[in-house]
Amino acid sequence: MAGCGYVGSALAARLVADGARVAGLRRTPRDLPEGVTPLAADLGGPDLAAALPADLDLVFYTAAADGGDEAAYRAAYVVGLANLLDALESRPRPPRRVLFTSSTSVYGQRAGEWVDEASPAEPPGHRGAVMLEAEARLAASPIASVVLRLGGIYGPGRTHLLESVRAGRATLPRGVERYTNRIHRDDAADGLRHLAMLEDAPPLVLGVDDDPAERGEVLRWLAQALAAPEPAEVEPGPGAQDLGKRCRNALLRSTGYAFGYPTFREGYAAQLARGRGL
Repeated sequence: MAGCGYVGSALAARLVADGARVAGLRRTPRDLPEGVTPLAADLGGPDLAAALPADLDLVFYTAAADGGDEAAYRAAYVVGLANLLDALESRPRPPRRVLFTSSTSVYGQRAGEWVDEASPAEPPGHRGAVMLEAEARLAASPIASVVLRLGGIYGPGRTHLLESVRAGRATLPRGVERYTNRIHRDDAADGLRHLAMLEDAPPLVLGVDDDPAERGEVLRWLAQALAAPEPAEVEPGPGAQDLGKRCRNALLRSTGYAFGYPTFREGYAAQLARGRGL
């Protein structure tokens, strides 16, 4: 598990429960799930190859950038992934498959279009562009791979949206509908595990739930669930014509994956039931 963080740790715990031997790599490998072997290395550093176990079967690259700027993204996703692949490709027995968590930010559609794996990926900013560059390096590798393009990840411990609704800070631009795409942390982890075990997994899959819900619908639902005031409507600002995109998960569904949280309603209801979302 390269980058054993929010999604990676959840996945590692599931694989350990399945009876697999799992190693988790971090610069400082603290607070790993029980049963995960800690590996200390920097994904972009010269010590990476020596830190990797000799008998890897599956490799999951679930690293997160240290920041949102282009340099941080490039270090995490392009440099780190290329360094890992260089180390794996030079082995007499490389792993059977590498699975990489990318992002729906690679898509630039902004008029509410439906998007799937065949849609053109023309990112509007550096985050999506860096992700595409990392995906290209992985596709060029002789090692079999799967790219899972994840929507916005939410779940346990991620409470910013809930807290803003509860406190009455959430607002909506008047008269503007903007679609959002998300996936629960547990479905991101379970989806990776599912794809890893398929004999013939698709090389590129969208990881989003069933409902690319309009943002206002999500905020109003949360306000009702929290017995909080409905979000205030404000005058639209710059960028109000960006209606977002609607991502389809039909390919992931067709492989037999069953979502634990098929929409934001089930996901946030479970989060609220575990202590009002905090």
